[in-house]
Amino acid sequence: GDCFPCPRVGCPMMGHYADRFPEKLKREDQKYFLNTAADEPFATWRQKVFIKLSGVKKTRGDINLVFYDTLGHTKEYEIANGDLSQDEVYTKYIDVEINPKNTTKIEFLWNKAIFSLLWARLGAESVNIIHGADG
Repeated sequence: GDCFPCPRVGCPMMGHYADRFPEKLKREDQKYFLNTAADEPFATWRQKVFIKLSGVKKTRGDINLVFYDTLGHTKEYEIANGDLSQDEVYTKYIDVEINPKNTTKIEFLWNKAIFSLLWARLGAESVNIIHGADG
């Protein structure tokens, strides 16, 4: 619990994707982090998520994804929050604690702030999962 949050420049990574951050290897006297899941087998699967909103020019709220697996486990990840626009593509790498082979469903949650004290939860028309080098 003492490791995060990382500085704005990001955490030096260990593990499978460490070679994708050569500029971080040039820094000295730094802490290194290895992301793990909370439960056995402690593995996480890095996935790159792209989300593009439609039907609204600008709004305030947040976008989350909820992963479900075959054993009934769920895990929610925040993708974006604050001022959202249909003109932007929201991209984020997430370290998912649910094995892609055991994923049964991914739920898209868009919490739209209508007023500061009132929220409306909206859903996605479709969620496409593309398997590649990054999951």
